[in-house]
Amino acid sequence: QVQLVESGGGLVQPGGSLRLSCTASENIFNFNRMGWYRQAPGKDRELVATINVGGVTNYADFAEGRFFISRDGPEKTVYLQMGSLAPEDTAVYYCNAQLLSRMNWGQGTQVTVSS
Repeated sequence: QVQLVESGGGLVQPGGSLRLSCTASENIFNFNRMGWYRQAPGKDRELVATINVGGVTNYADFAEGRFFISRDGPEKTVYLQMGSLAPEDTAVYYCNAQLLSRMNWGQGTQVTVSS
Protein backbone atom coordinates (compact mmCIF):
# COMPACT_ATOMS: atom_id res chain seq x y z
CA GLN A 1 0.00 0.00 0.00
CA VAL A 2 1.29 3.44 -0.88
CA GLN A 3 2.53 5.66 1.91
CA LEU A 4 1.74 9.37 1.67
CA VAL A 5 3.58 11.86 3.85
CA GLU A 6 2.33 15.43 4.05
CA SER A 7 4.33 18.40 5.25
CA GLY A 8 4.24 22.17 5.16
CA GLY A 9 1.33 22.91 7.45
CA GLY A 10 1.51 25.40 10.27
CA LEU A 11 0.23 28.67 11.62
CA VAL A 12 -0.21 31.53 9.18
CA GLN A 13 -1.80 34.95 9.44
CA PRO A 14 -4.89 35.84 7.40
CA GLY A 15 -3.88 36.81 3.90
CA GLY A 16 -0.75 34.68 4.07
CA SER A 17 0.43 31.75 2.01
CA LEU A 18 1.56 28.19 2.59
CA ARG A 19 2.78 25.39 0.40
CA LEU A 20 1.87 21.85 1.34
CA SER A 21 3.83 18.87 0.06
CA CYS A 22 2.82 15.24 -0.24
CA THR A 23 5.52 12.70 -0.98
CA ALA A 24 4.50 9.22 -2.03
CA SER A 25 6.36 5.98 -1.52
CA GLU A 26 5.82 5.05 -5.16
CA ASN A 27 5.36 6.57 -8.57
CA ILE A 28 2.50 9.03 -8.43
CA PHE A 29 1.60 8.19 -12.03
CA ASN A 30 0.52 4.77 -10.80
CA PHE A 31 -2.65 6.50 -9.61
CA ASN A 32 -5.59 7.84 -11.57
CA ARG A 33 -5.67 10.97 -9.49
CA MET A 34 -3.76 12.69 -6.71
CA GLY A 35 -5.40 15.29 -4.60
CA TRP A 36 -5.82 17.31 -1.45
CA TYR A 37 -8.79 17.22 0.88
CA ARG A 38 -9.40 18.99 4.14
CA GLN A 39 -11.42 18.51 7.29
CA ALA A 40 -12.27 21.26 9.72
CA PRO A 41 -13.43 20.50 13.26
CA GLY A 42 -17.00 19.26 13.29
CA LYS A 43 -17.21 19.15 9.51
CA ASP A 44 -16.97 16.47 6.86
CA ARG A 45 -13.84 15.96 4.82
CA GLU A 46 -14.08 17.93 1.61
CA LEU A 47 -12.22 18.06 -1.67
CA VAL A 48 -9.79 20.91 -2.18
CA ALA A 49 -8.06 20.10 -5.46
CA THR A 50 -7.08 17.15 -7.60
CA ILE A 51 -4.80 16.47 -10.52
CA ASN A 52 -5.26 13.43 -12.72
CA VAL A 53 -2.69 11.34 -14.50
CA GLY A 54 -3.09 13.49 -17.59
CA GLY A 55 -2.47 16.68 -15.67
CA VAL A 56 -6.05 17.90 -15.64
CA THR A 57 -6.81 19.77 -12.45
CA ASN A 58 -10.04 20.26 -10.53
CA TYR A 59 -10.69 22.73 -7.72
CA ALA A 60 -13.38 23.28 -5.18
CA ASP A 61 -15.12 26.60 -5.59
CA PHE A 62 -13.47 27.99 -2.46
CA ALA A 63 -10.04 27.05 -3.80
CA GLU A 64 -10.42 28.40 -7.32
CA GLY A 65 -8.08 31.30 -7.87
CA ARG A 66 -6.41 31.00 -4.46
CA PHE A 67 -4.96 27.48 -4.41
CA PHE A 68 -2.83 25.75 -7.01
CA ILE A 69 -2.08 22.03 -7.24
CA SER A 70 1.03 20.78 -8.98
CA ARG A 71 3.26 17.74 -9.06
CA ASP A 72 6.85 16.65 -9.52
CA GLY A 73 6.99 13.14 -10.94
CA PRO A 74 10.65 12.34 -10.26
CA GLU A 75 10.22 13.57 -6.68
CA LYS A 76 6.98 11.60 -6.32
CA THR A 77 5.50 14.72 -4.78
CA VAL A 78 2.28 16.66 -5.13
CA TYR A 79 2.06 20.24 -3.93
CA LEU A 80 -0.72 22.54 -2.87
CA GLN A 81 0.17 26.21 -3.01
CA MET A 82 -2.33 28.18 -0.97
CA GLY A 83 -2.71 31.93 -0.98
CA SER A 84 -4.99 34.59 0.47
CA LEU A 85 -5.64 32.29 3.38
CA ALA A 86 -8.55 33.02 5.67
CA PRO A 87 -9.56 31.67 9.08
CA GLU A 88 -12.14 29.43 7.43
CA ASP A 89 -9.29 27.61 5.69
CA THR A 90 -8.22 26.25 9.06
CA ALA A 91 -8.35 22.47 8.83
CA VAL A 92 -6.33 19.30 8.65
CA TYR A 93 -5.25 18.86 5.04
CA TYR A 94 -4.97 15.34 3.71
CA CYS A 95 -3.19 14.04 0.66
CA ASN A 96 -4.99 11.42 -1.38
CA ALA A 97 -3.92 8.95 -4.05
CA GLN A 98 -6.78 7.35 -5.92
CA LEU A 99 -6.57 4.18 -7.99
CA LEU A 100 -9.95 3.31 -9.48
CA SER A 101 -12.22 3.30 -6.44
CA ARG A 102 -9.48 2.86 -3.87
CA MET A 103 -8.60 5.98 -1.89
CA ASN A 104 -5.26 6.11 -0.08
CA TRP A 105 -4.75 8.76 2.58
CA GLY A 106 -1.88 10.44 4.31
CA GLN A 107 -1.89 11.26 8.00
CA GLY A 108 -2.75 14.91 7.42
CA THR A 109 -1.09 18.20 8.19
CA GLN A 110 -2.67 20.96 10.27
CA VAL A 111 -3.15 24.39 8.75
CA THR A 112 -4.24 27.13 11.12
CA VAL A 113 -5.04 30.60 9.87
CA SER A 114 -5.16 33.07 12.72
CA SER A 115 -3.87 36.45 13.74
